[in-house]
Amino acid sequence: APPKPVGDATRGRTLAYTCQGCHGVTGYKNAYPNFHVPRIGGQAAEYLAQALTEYREGKRKHPTMQAQAQSFSEQDIADISAYLSSLK
Repeated sequence: APPKPVGDATRGRTLAYTCQGCHGVTGYKNAYPNFHVPRIGGQAAEYLAQALTEYREGKRKHPTMQAQAQSFSEQDIADISAYLSSLK
């Protein structure tokens, strides 16, 4: 198996911009109060990468997350995970 890519948090910040619409990374505010949206800022990079990969592969079910993750490469997932895990 090829080695897992090393995440670039700077690039991940740009890629994670759309995540803020629902996950509200800044201040963890939920843009859609009718839905439970988990806090992702500060989560472990490994957890985030696994979750995004599972959405991309259809192992986790959520239409919006599956649609988002479909466009992510392995490098994108590593970068997004690196950025989100760096938030406090």
